[in-house]
Amino acid sequence: MDLALLRTFVTVHRAGSFTRAAALLGLSQPTVTSQIRTLERQLGRPLFLRQARGVTPTTIGDELAHKAAPHLDALVEITETGLEENASLRTLHLGGPAEFVAERVLPALTGLTGEDGRSLALRASFGTAEEALEGLAAGHHDLAISTVRPRGALLSATPLCDEEHVLVAAPRWADLIGDGTLRRTGPSALEQVPVIEVHESLPLVSRYWASVFDSRPASPGDVIVPDLRAVLACAVAGAGLAVLPRYLCTAALERGAVRALHEPAVPPLRTYFLVVRTGTLALPHVARAHDWLQRAATDWC
Repeated sequence: MDLALLRTFVTVHRAGSFTRAAALLGLSQPTVTSQIRTLERQLGRPLFLRQARGVTPTTIGDELAHKAAPHLDALVEITETGLEENASLRTLHLGGPAEFVAERVLPALTGLTGEDGRSLALRASFGTAEEALEGLAAGHHDLAISTVRPRGALLSATPLCDEEHVLVAAPRWADLIGDGTLRRTGPSALEQVPVIEVHESLPLVSRYWASVFDSRPASPGDVIVPDLRAVLACAVAGAGLAVLPRYLCTAALERGAVRALHEPAVPPLRTYFLVVRTGTLALPHVARAHDWLQRAATDWC
């Protein structure tokens, strides 16, 4: 059996689409369709059920994928290991939220480049979780950092770390509210304070209110800036309250530039996932970065 046909088949099985598989393989869709039909003729069985949006594997298709995929991944690993030994530079493309990638991921991966004397070129793209996962699925990234666990067989996710969210404001707002007022009166004590957020939908503030106060924010966002580092800068400047990851505002809290307005018994958490296309951990430079980030993340929690 032609290994090229099997490789195409496994890629379609993971992608759930001839179109997406063609993009990942660098082939045209008609070529992918032709290769799958050839393999189906050789086996005498249909491997996929064609649907309006993508394809679904048959029972035979599932069985073949589960048998063939590990061996194909092992062949890729053998081949790529040889290339790695002879190459002076490999490029890792990653996508994820700007703040977390800038503050956590890139500094960690920069440490990887010099550890064993091998270079690792980095190319980072910033975007939402959905954009990062779409870029990964399309083959634009090798790794993605996401706060959304992907579905389907194409992408594989590993929990990386949890971030704790903190309700903060500049000292003058904290003094105006007063110690203990929020515990006594609930979120109504905050209605006089402007809100700083990354989006009009108030994603972090709304999640915090729902988790801690079992309610919705009473006020819309007063300052909307699409970067949590800018949100922190606005909070330090006294523009209002904000909900921020603790890792991002720890230094500001320690120097008194902002103060925590509330310390709930169970703070809201958000999980980050390290996501790859299934099978690509056979690529040594992807596997090294994946393992390195997992080790680095043990100090982030």
